[in-house]
Amino acid sequence: MSKTKHVASERAAWIKRRAQELGFTSVGISVAHELTEEAPRLETWLKQGMHGDMAYMEGNFDKRLDPRKLLPGTKSVVSLLFNYHNDSGQTDPNAPKLAQYAYGEDYHFVLKWKLKELLKWMRAEWGDVGGRVYVDSAPILERAWAERSGLGWIGKHSLLLNKNMGSYFFLAEMLLDVDLEPDAPVTDHCGTCTRCIDACPTDAIIQPYVVDGSKCISYFTIELRGAIPEPVKGHMENWMFGCDICQEVCPWNRHASPTTEPRFAPHPRLLDMTQSDWLDLTEEVFKEVFKDSAVKRAGLHGLKRNIAFLQGDSS
Repeated sequence: MSKTKHVASERAAWIKRRAQELGFTSVGISVAHELTEEAPRLETWLKQGMHGDMAYMEGNFDKRLDPRKLLPGTKSVVSLLFNYHNDSGQTDPNAPKLAQYAYGEDYHFVLKWKLKELLKWMRAEWGDVGGRVYVDSAPILERAWAERSGLGWIGKHSLLLNKNMGSYFFLAEMLLDVDLEPDAPVTDHCGTCTRCIDACPTDAIIQPYVVDGSKCISYFTIELRGAIPEPVKGHMENWMFGCDICQEVCPWNRHASPTTEPRFAPHPRLLDMTQSDWLDLTEEVFKEVFKDSAVKRAGLHGLKRNIAFLQGDSS
């Protein structure tokens, strides 16, 4: 092995060890290049309007496909997984539901702090390392990079699946100007299973591996700023923020283990709130329960809109 390859291998192993100290469950590395295979798929997805009102998806097309255009000098893409699975569900079966990822503190802030720490450690260890960290904060095709780095495969529901963890994890990235030994991709293990497609109440998974984002419950309850379309009524299955249906039915999530990150534990009041508690949600309670939560993205007004829609009142 040449000295250059040896250094790249040592540094890759070092990053993985230190990332695990910060709570990341898996780390994969790819050589930065243009994602030529994704280009026609992304273009078709956008042209067919599957991004709905998410206009930001139309911008930075070239940067989405090539991280070197997003951050010049990038040589390596480091993809990281962080488990958020919480196996304690809401106690009232009639209460409007929210996706697990929103139970605890906003992952953007939790993970970005950890990534910045990791980058700080790198610079202390190796000197002047150029790079940036991202948690849903830049035009990066994060699932494509995670797949290339061997962290899993993109399932028929378009989420990344990992044989050991399932899919209840956050994705984060680091773009670095150092050479690192890359990891090899893994194979697809969805087989003939179509449980996610069959279970989606709004038929958002229009064919295996293709999700029409404008039909997804998560889109209606989080991204959509206007009124939820009337034809969706009766198909929301009581989800008021996000949706976990395709994850709940996936056989690979039988292997999911609870998160060990205390900041992703739900607020003490959250899981015990009843249907009537949610119907009578006040600004005071909202601010207390969702003080540092990703639910603040919808805001009190958005959450009350969603709850009202679930009650058959879209006003």
